[in-house]
Amino acid sequence: SVTSSPSPGFSVGILANLRLGKYTDMRLIPALSFGERMLNYKILRYRNGDTLFVDIEKSITSTIVEIPLEFRYKSRRLNNFSMYVLGGLKYSLDLASQKKGKGDTGNTTAKLHRNDFSLEAGAGMEFYTTYFKFGVEAKMGYGFRNLVIAEDNLYSGSIDKLRSKVFLLSFTFE
Repeated sequence: SVTSSPSPGFSVGILANLRLGKYTDMRLIPALSFGERMLNYKILRYRNGDTLFVDIEKSITSTIVEIPLEFRYKSRRLNNFSMYVLGGLKYSLDLASQKKGKGDTGNTTAKLHRNDFSLEAGAGMEFYTTYFKFGVEAKMGYGFRNLVIAEDNLYSGSIDKLRSKVFLLSFTFE
């Protein structure tokens, strides 16, 4: 069996905002993200007539260029506070992808496609100060594409589908 464990990462980006109406914005937030996927394999082995399960953990590191395009609907500002909901699409390019990697080097892992598209939805709040606006937002991203490259090895051959599922907590300073 194969399971995945959540693992933290971080992202740094630049925010571009286009005001479409009084309460509606379109946002482009190109970012560079660093993360890791942890795959936990439980493999059944037979040795001398006995069966035993062997636990193997494989790590797939990623350096990803992300380009999300989001639409945001804000509430009316109340004193120095407002809330919003957002949704949009995101393109991701994994710079550390092993798609074109060489053969087995003794450190075999599942290889992943470089490109991914995902749907994002979330909510946030903004606090207005004298000199800047501070924002906190939480959003979920769900990938469309099966990222695993089917190969004839134990680690990628045992995975049917591998899609991105990301929870992102963002802090913005505008």
